[in-house]
Amino acid sequence: MSRIAVVTGAIGGLGTAMIQALAAAGRRPVAIDYTGLKPEAVDKWKADRKAEGIDVPVYLADVSNFESCAEVCKKIEAEVGAIEILVNNAGITRDAMFHRMTPEQWDQVIKTNLYSVFNMCKQVYEGMTSRGWGRIVNISSVNGLRGQAGQTNYSATKSGIYGFNKALAQECVKKGVTVNSISPGYMGTEMVRAIKPDVLEKVIAGIPAGRLGEPSEIARTVVFLSADDAGYITGEDITVNGGLYYHS
Repeated sequence: MSRIAVVTGAIGGLGTAMIQALAAAGRRPVAIDYTGLKPEAVDKWKADRKAEGIDVPVYLADVSNFESCAEVCKKIEAEVGAIEILVNNAGITRDAMFHRMTPEQWDQVIKTNLYSVFNMCKQVYEGMTSRGWGRIVNISSVNGLRGQAGQTNYSATKSGIYGFNKALAQECVKKGVTVNSISPGYMGTEMVRAIKPDVLEKVIAGIPAGRLGEPSEIARTVVFLSADDAGYITGEDITVNGGLYYHS
């Protein structure tokens, strides 16, 4: 039986690459995305995956809300099966310099990017530990490591993932469950490529690799950390940023 792998924020650039890579690796991917998505957008995404030979169930949920996460996970387990791999990829930005940042901008990012990690992990944790196997991969960011002006909210959430992982990893490794994270740098997603050309040129000039990363490079790292034979790696973060920034 293929291991069931749930990816949040699955319909975005990184999430789609993760779904594709997990399917190629023999997993059974399941997509979760935002409740506000238009049905036609979901239908097109599913049709595109089907054309690639991947039949992906899509569920909509508000990952910032605990009850919504509980409901969607219960539905997935009833309709697809036990969740064995969880990739917390959902995230938003509400950028502003700190002196202009509103409480609403702070709350929205904290709840979507950090509360969601707790909300989703809480739904699958007992099942994973009771079965003696599980993989949790949380998507952080290079800006959680180094910070970024205008992103005190976003950087705080992505940095918070490291502490969450290290603590939870110690609680469940003896039960066969690992908890790790990936910190992408600037990736060639639609959102990044939409940056003004002169600004994007400066961004790329600051990356030692001399290019943007590909979503597939993050996806392959997800496949690696969620593999059966990755059970001795836990509480760790893998940076995938072309040499832009290193762990100290």
